[in-house]
Amino acid sequence: MTTSVVSIVYVNDAPAAARFYGELLGLSPSFETPGYITFDLGPGADLALWSDRFEGLSPDVPRTSEVCLAVGGGADEVDAIFEKWQSKGVTILKEPHDAGFGLTFLAADPDGNQIRVAPRD
Repeated sequence: MTTSVVSIVYVNDAPAAARFYGELLGLSPSFETPGYITFDLGPGADLALWSDRFEGLSPDVPRTSEVCLAVGGGADEVDAIFEKWQSKGVTILKEPHDAGFGLTFLAADPDGNQIRVAPRD
């Protein structure tokens, strides 16, 4: 059995969210429909952006989950990504800090979904 994990992020506008995530990740979508767009993150992992599932998502509503981008390169890479995202105007929810597993920071997409950048285990 082949298994794949797809992390679904609910958004108001899938094409707009795909532009945001595509720029942040340096990737192009691997599958596109008007309301559902995916990015291939590597063997067995995809990020999906899905609109039309909920109406009027608000960035003000607290989120209880997050997408975590686990990066190689340790603290230096986490810092470099933080600086790059901050310069692009990405909403930063929590600046780089040590969370016990390494340096990490928390950002948000335009719909209020949380994105964590952390070191790969």
